[in-house]
Amino acid sequence: MKLYQKIPIQDCGEPLVEIPLADFAVVMPHPYAMLGAPYGDRGPYFLRQSVLDRLYQAQGWLQVQRPGWRLQIFDAYRPVAVQQFMVDYTFEQLARSHDLDPAALTPAQQTDLQSQVFQFWAPPSPDPATPPPHSTGAAVDLTLADAEGMQVNMGSAIDELSPRSYPNYFAESAEPEEQQYNRDRALLSQAMTQAGFCQHPHEWWHFSQGDQLWAWTAQAQIARYGGAV
Repeated sequence: MKLYQKIPIQDCGEPLVEIPLADFAVVMPHPYAMLGAPYGDRGPYFLRQSVLDRLYQAQGWLQVQRPGWRLQIFDAYRPVAVQQFMVDYTFEQLARSHDLDPAALTPAQQTDLQSQVFQFWAPPSPDPATPPPHSTGAAVDLTLADAEGMQVNMGSAIDELSPRSYPNYFAESAEPEEQQYNRDRALLSQAMTQAGFCQHPHEWWHFSQGDQLWAWTAQAQIARYGGAV
């Protein structure tokens, strides 16, 4: 269990609504759906209504700072089944990157790989008291697109399992290119946090509003959103 999952949930019952994709930049085709992730009858581009409202607020602030720029949505709603699929996929890919057979791991190898995966991925818990953040409809993964519609280089890919994913990884770098990565990450963070989102401590791309991770980061007493159905 992650520390933030100890926060109690009192779901406000706010519905999931579809994100109007024409209003934002979007990573297409959706990377998890292309892998075969089981979304069922509801796709990844959904959020709770007030979370979507705050996303518009964040983009409005961004466009004052950088005219023509937009938020580029990578992923939003994620059923627990999709979370399980992606955790399994990430685990297998990590094992193979170390020249290991995922089906023939020692207990020590399995534990080590799982610890690396769960540093970035939330456990796919079916327990309504400990839902993965994305399964609440209150978390979004995103980056920036410039005025030409090009994705801004943030110095590491979304979902990269490495310290480069930490929001402030490049903060002390003396390299001009890495200083720019840090400035653009800070711009994204400022856009989102001024709209009421909280940033994941290990992921420059992940922001929450109203779920347990948000409540833990903001020192709120309860979370407003549990697992969305």
